[in-house]
Amino acid sequence: MRRALHAYGFRFRLHDRRLPGRPDIVLPKWGAVIEVRGCFWHRHENCRFATTPSTRPEFWSVKFAANVARDARNLAALHADSWRVAVVWECAFRTGTIMSIMDRIIPWLEGDDDFAEIS
Repeated sequence: MRRALHAYGFRFRLHDRRLPGRPDIVLPKWGAVIEVRGCFWHRHENCRFATTPSTRPEFWSVKFAANVARDARNLAALHADSWRVAVVWECAFRTGTIMSIMDRIIPWLEGDDDFAEIS
């Protein structure tokens, strides 16, 4: 993802500590951040990669709920600070190509939508 963004001429910062949740990719010129989320850890709904381990299910449900709640808090804080956010799910990389992902990210970056979700 980072290599493709750079090849298209987008310059960015990684894991900016000044922003809520330390987003994966920060594009200050575009007022945008890109979060790359794992389907398992961040509970991508209706995704075959968001399985739940059969051992200690109560532990995992608490862990996953905390991750989802933290993601929601960070997303709200970023929007409150006027950042546009794109979430790219792990399954997008597994089932598609980087070019198909970039075909959706670039118009979002150049547009004015507040949120994009790519899976």
